[in-house]
Amino acid sequence: MKAIQWLRSLVFVVQIYLAMLVVGVAFAPYALFSRAGARAACKTWCKWVFWTARWMVGIRTEVRGPVPTGDVLIAAKHQSFLDIMLIFHAVPKGKFIMKREILWTPIIGLYAKGIGCIPVARGKRGLAIKKMVRDVDAGRLEAGQLIIYSQGTRVAPGVKAPYKVGTAVLYNELGQPCVPVATNVGLFWPRKGILRKPGLAVVEFLPTMPEGLPREEFMAALQQTVEERSDALLVEAGFTPERLS
Repeated sequence: MKAIQWLRSLVFVVQIYLAMLVVGVAFAPYALFSRAGARAACKTWCKWVFWTARWMVGIRTEVRGPVPTGDVLIAAKHQSFLDIMLIFHAVPKGKFIMKREILWTPIIGLYAKGIGCIPVARGKRGLAIKKMVRDVDAGRLEAGQLIIYSQGTRVAPGVKAPYKVGTAVLYNELGQPCVPVATNVGLFWPRKGILRKPGLAVVEFLPTMPEGLPREEFMAALQQTVEERSDALLVEAGFTPERLS
């Protein structure tokens, strides 16, 4: 049974990247000159992935909580590529703080730049944040929902990893509210490997944190909120993190 699911997963993975190529090329004339076009291409591909995930590998997707539509910072739990797609598809004008290396990835890099993602070089996040804040102040950066992964990388379900202070720096510098996001997607779409497991993959937008909180208070509240709700989503899906057992 596991072998069959693995084969189904392999076919699924291959076809979504082929679909990425088709959508990327089809939308290129529009996307190269329009941020709205780049977003439309990315959202079209996300819809395809969600639809095929349901019937090919049994992954159903759900977005919970009030989706932010204004200018906010989104501080999200990151478990796999699936939470990236679910968050981006849900919000109207999402863009990510991302590793600079992604810019050189075929198709993905082109469209990441097209939707306004902020590339960050390793070890130079502070400089990138300062430049981004200057661009916001000067009106060079489009308003919308800026998405940052507070742990800086994908973290497997139930694994404990520190939250990076860059989220608090960005929160304070931008002076915007922050929307935490919890998830359990890593149970079904892991950060590594081919196998996809059937189940309900959830991304949940949590209550907005107001602007202006002191740095330590903000980071403590953010981590507690995201971790507790992510743990609850894991338990709901039948997985109990070691720290809860």
